[in-house]
Amino acid sequence: MNPALIFFMIIALFLLSGIRIIFEYKRALKFRFGKYIETLNPGFRWIIPLVETIQVVDIRVITINIISQEVMTEDNVPCSIDGVVFFQIKNPEKAVLEVEEFSFAITQLSQAALRDVCGKVELDTILSKREEMGKNIKSIVEGETQRWGIEIIDVKIKDIQLPENMRRMMANQAEAERSRRARIILAQAEEQAADMLLKAGKKIDQSPSAIKLRLYQTLSNIAAEKNSTILFPFPEEVLPRNTKK
Repeated sequence: MNPALIFFMIIALFLLSGIRIIFEYKRALKFRFGKYIETLNPGFRWIIPLVETIQVVDIRVITINIISQEVMTEDNVPCSIDGVVFFQIKNPEKAVLEVEEFSFAITQLSQAALRDVCGKVELDTILSKREEMGKNIKSIVEGETQRWGIEIIDVKIKDIQLPENMRRMMANQAEAERSRRARIILAQAEEQAADMLLKAGKKIDQSPSAIKLRLYQTLSNIAAEKNSTILFPFPEEVLPRNTKK
């Protein structure tokens, strides 16, 4: 084989091996003999093989789960709480050069912050103010990650597991509250019905003819059943009559 052809093939392979394609949602840090040189933007890029290397960083929003943490609340209630962290790399150089495995570091910070924040409040606060708890955790974690060039987008508390006896107590409390509200609504309805009956009675007293109309309506309802015999204990003429001129 022609030595010149072999030489050109080696050169071609050398050049081809340095080709890199960087996607739009990523950035690549270029190192030369282990020293950081620059950050490569998306597109077609070429590095010197064997001399230069790159480390690719995803700059999209990344999600990390906070595994369930055992927390003792301020009112001494043990519970297990988990959550999720959303973050985004704003400065790829710092994220790679300032901290080793930034994802693992954020996970550890989030777990510690969750235990710290939830351990300083009562259980009712955790259950009713999850959004506020998430913001407090976010501020703690973000205080550390800002110097790494990482922005914490949000922190959400996903699930809160309580002991079985505590769940039963809360269920009983909720049932008692629903029963109390039902009794209040029933009492209010009875009060309103009594007021309406009182008003109706006053109107009937003012119009004797209304008494007769009411009597006829009642008789009509009874007769609709077709299984009753209606007896008048007194003639209709004894009913009050309207004496107004």
